[in-house]
Amino acid sequence: MKKGIFYRNGLSIVFILLFILALCAQAFTGWKEYNTELKDEHTPQIGFGAYLHTGHFVSATFENFQSEFLQMALYVVLTVGLRQQGSAESKSLDEAEEVDREPRAAKDAPWPVRKGGLWLKLYSNSLAIVFFALFFFSWWMHLYGSWLDHNSEQLIKGKPAEGLGAYLAEPRFWFETFQNWQSEFLSVLSIVVLTIYLRQKGSPESKPVDAPHSETGK
Repeated sequence: MKKGIFYRNGLSIVFILLFILALCAQAFTGWKEYNTELKDEHTPQIGFGAYLHTGHFVSATFENFQSEFLQMALYVVLTVGLRQQGSAESKSLDEAEEVDREPRAAKDAPWPVRKGGLWLKLYSNSLAIVFFALFFFSWWMHLYGSWLDHNSEQLIKGKPAEGLGAYLAEPRFWFETFQNWQSEFLSVLSIVVLTIYLRQKGSPESKPVDAPHSETGK
């Protein structure tokens, strides 16, 4: 019996809905906060649609995106060669892994595998490539939004706007960047280490409940 759409795609559907709800909540509360700041500076407030084009919203949104994509890109790449004894998130210390075998051009394999050559090489690393591309795009959008927001504050205070290069040399953008990066690195460290000793029955991110702490991988 064929399972329903939600049964087959429930994980992505739930996370898409959570993402949309959280993004809408962020936009609404950010708009309220931004107008409060404008009011405090005796500056006319703006509508919700206009707020979505401000550096305040763009910076806050992509500041979080870029750290998440960096986390996933590094996680995908570093788990190729690095191990952590006892962690459910690590490849085995001794046994060969299915993910390391050479791809076979079977008839039901993805077309880059059947094509071979450069297409196969790119496809073999496509997950990391896309995550790094999303990271660099989000990093640039965070920088652009943060710069716009900074210059808006400068103009409100009667100060001259700054060029992008000059702003990049200041600590504000880098403070926003590193405070997000460190939290992402901590979250990855947490799941790598905690899965050595802790379990969650039924989760693919956990080892079996009765698995010894020293067992590496799922």
